[in-house]
Amino acid sequence: MEFTFKILAKNYKPYLLLILLFSNIQVDGQALKLWYQEPAKQWTEALPIGNGKMGAMVFGGVEQDRIQFNEESLWTGGPRDYNMPNGHKYLANIRKLLSEGKQAEAEKLAGLHFMGTKSASDEPTSWFKNVREIVNKEANPSQITFDDSRWSELTLPVHDGWEKAGLEGLDGALWFRTVFTIPDDWKDQDLVLDIGKIRDQDFTYLNGKMIGTTNDMNQGRLYVIPKGLVQKQNQLAIQVLNYDDKGGLVGYKDIKRKLRIYPKGKEGKEISLSKPWRYWIQDEEAPRVGKYQEAYQPFGDLRLTFDSLQTITNYKRSLDLKEAICKTSYTSNHTHYERTYFASAVDSCIALQVVADKRASVNFRVTFSTPHKVYEIKKLNDSTISLSLKVEDGSLEGVSLLQVCHRGGSVSVRNGTIDIKGADEAVLLLTAATNFKNYQDVSANPFRICQERIDRLASRSYITLKQDHIKDYQSYFDRFSLNFGADNRDFLPTNQRIAQFATTQDPNLLALFVQYGRYLLISSSRPGSLPPNLQGIWNDLLTPPWGSKYTTNINAEMNYWPAEPTNLSDLNEPLFRMIEELSKAGQKTARAYYDAPGWVLHHNTDLWRGTAPINNPNHGIWVTGGAWLCQHLWEHYLYTQDLGFLKETAYPLMKASAEFFDKFLTVDPKTGWLISTPSNSPEQGGLVAGPTMDHQIIRQLFQNVAAAAKRLGVDSAFEKKLVHKSTKIAPNQIGRYGQLQEWLEDVDDSTNKHRHVSHLWAVYPGREINWQETPKLMEAAKKSLIFRGDEGTGWSLAWKINLWARIRDAEHAYNMVKMLISPMAQGGGVYPNLFDAHPPFQIDGNFGGTSGVTEMLLQSHLGTIDVLPALPEALSDGEVKGICARGGFELSYAWKAGKLTQLEILSKAGGVCKIRHGDRISEFEAEKGKKYYFDNQLRQINRTASKDNIVGYNSW
Repeated sequence: MEFTFKILAKNYKPYLLLILLFSNIQVDGQALKLWYQEPAKQWTEALPIGNGKMGAMVFGGVEQDRIQFNEESLWTGGPRDYNMPNGHKYLANIRKLLSEGKQAEAEKLAGLHFMGTKSASDEPTSWFKNVREIVNKEANPSQITFDDSRWSELTLPVHDGWEKAGLEGLDGALWFRTVFTIPDDWKDQDLVLDIGKIRDQDFTYLNGKMIGTTNDMNQGRLYVIPKGLVQKQNQLAIQVLNYDDKGGLVGYKDIKRKLRIYPKGKEGKEISLSKPWRYWIQDEEAPRVGKYQEAYQPFGDLRLTFDSLQTITNYKRSLDLKEAICKTSYTSNHTHYERTYFASAVDSCIALQVVADKRASVNFRVTFSTPHKVYEIKKLNDSTISLSLKVEDGSLEGVSLLQVCHRGGSVSVRNGTIDIKGADEAVLLLTAATNFKNYQDVSANPFRICQERIDRLASRSYITLKQDHIKDYQSYFDRFSLNFGADNRDFLPTNQRIAQFATTQDPNLLALFVQYGRYLLISSSRPGSLPPNLQGIWNDLLTPPWGSKYTTNINAEMNYWPAEPTNLSDLNEPLFRMIEELSKAGQKTARAYYDAPGWVLHHNTDLWRGTAPINNPNHGIWVTGGAWLCQHLWEHYLYTQDLGFLKETAYPLMKASAEFFDKFLTVDPKTGWLISTPSNSPEQGGLVAGPTMDHQIIRQLFQNVAAAAKRLGVDSAFEKKLVHKSTKIAPNQIGRYGQLQEWLEDVDDSTNKHRHVSHLWAVYPGREINWQETPKLMEAAKKSLIFRGDEGTGWSLAWKINLWARIRDAEHAYNMVKMLISPMAQGGGVYPNLFDAHPPFQIDGNFGGTSGVTEMLLQSHLGTIDVLPALPEALSDGEVKGICARGGFELSYAWKAGKLTQLEILSKAGGVCKIRHGDRISEFEAEKGKKYYFDNQLRQINRTASKDNIVGYNSW
């Protein structure tokens, strides 16, 4: 391994050192970096790295460092049939009940016969009987006199489940106990115990007597304690049975609401029970619970332990977006230490270099850990250890190899730990793989895959590894740049910039956020990888929120919104490959549930490509997931003009989806329109006939397929049929409040603040509703958006940025930006590492926010390229390079005081280019591969001959 010492400045004069110091600050300010002055304490403070297949979160601790890592294909479950075989037999009855207004009956019937199948489960009766038997013993945890002094402590409530408090992967029976003393004036009064929601079932005792039990994870526990049971000092004991997912006392969604006890009818006078409780794990082998779909899994952690150090100074950890390099550095005892972390797609590994500016100063130990119950850590040779694991009750196994290369000092391996002593430099190389080949095949050999990767690295130096990583990463990242003027506050740590963004002029934090979104997409979506899920490829929980799956009623699609406009078109490949797989799985679902040709996808999918309805009919029966994904195929063609892609990939998938809806749509007996039924408007309103969003998506699909058929010169009869049929689909309607109706009937609630704005799909990402062709509908859509309000989860805020940009309300769009880039609150915002907060973390808000900014800077969905269509005052100066428009055009331009100063257009495909800025329009026939230059009046110029005529030219 090669190594370069830092050169210490010993003979510089003081003023020169000062110049160098400020020079470094300025360099940092231009470096597109996230940086912090202390290690990460929480997972959402750690910094992400990834190469498409592997992701890691870097904590940057000084004496203890943690690198939590994932491999994209490690999921629960295995290949199976997700479909109810004869669901279609109940379709007509469900439709009939909905048409008669009998929603509850329709949902009940659908719940019994129209949902997907679940994975294997165990009968819980015997387990339940065994864990409850404890209360029949003379000495048991419900009793006042029970000795719990040796129990551990846990602060309650734990809003994200006890998994986030050190009990990862635990399902089973636990006991919690605490004591409270009442004031004298509470004597002889009934008390109310408010202990919030409990996952899943509780048996609650006061002073040895059961006061309540509930088996509903969505219901808060409010138990009345009769006064005869109350003493001066009281022993509260709760047995919690958790079968699956989050466990324990999770409180309420309003995290400010405490667990408490108070006199009945006197809520203002209370004792808080939000405090440390003692707990004991009674049984951690809960019966298996059948699941509709599976969950993405963490793989493991690297745990680095360094020698105890003296006072730490100059601590800094950072993530450089220009190079995809993460660093941790600090000084101790006159020695400067630095760690460099990156995830190489070229070499399919994660690399970590540890160096110091004094020889023989690198001393640390490193080993694996994992939250999985079945695992083995062992020595492979004198420089390598392995972690092997198996997902509980699943088909997948994983292997990770860790190899150390060092210069100077010594390395020893014992008991699964690598010990590095007295080295000048050490480099750790981490690989991971599973036995997953595809959604139907789990026969890969993960150990052999990892070993082959490690063997290939043997002949490569660290410097070469790093250089190749940077070159590969920059081949994507450098296609696009964005700057919003000179108001840089990069001298502040990123967490401080986030806290101040809404009230301080810091437009380049937004530029950083946009580039961070691109960084995350490059890091989680590479040709040959799986597409990013709800959390990209980063997850630390065995029971992640919503399984960290692919939610296709917006979230999976939002992940790819920035791919085309920010010049990352080729990173769509994992999404397109998933669509192909879903189309095959979805053919079976179309037959089983609708007796229809083509393919269908409902509102969620997973690694195993489940396409059937899941969870509950009130939101799980939603038919247009596949049709929405097809929109990405068509958009890719519009942006690239790639006829080969359209012919070989996009058109067959789009056509098959259209064939499904050609059969699925049915005539509404009341209006005569073609409608989608049964379905819902995500994720509210229950099971209905004719949600507006469905009709918008299906109509757009029909029009896209017809346009593609015409472009390819195929399927003329089918093309004409779809054009005609699209006019028969229930149209967009304006309701009694002047709003765009969300449903077939005018039943919208103007006070509804739901996070989904599904019926505005035709504004964005669709194009059917716009100022140019449908201004009345656009006004109605705007009114609906106003009714819905600005508040929302992170991804909801991101969607609203795109919508307000399409509405051309620049200042409102920017207000949404400020809400999105704000410290995580009860709803929305970002975490200190700029991860989007639903909360909890969902990566779609990062991608949707990135897309929203591009919509403010450029729009091309109506055939004209609009430059700066929704530019807010806060972004009045700036420049963007490499932003892409439909038609195969790449643009670079600058602006001052909100006005265009220069413009360059590269035509990648040739054809007519029509551009607009304000009230100026220019149209010309472009040649493929040629660049065109325009002045601030959109007059085409010869750049070589007319440099002096281009305002601000020299700034390029």
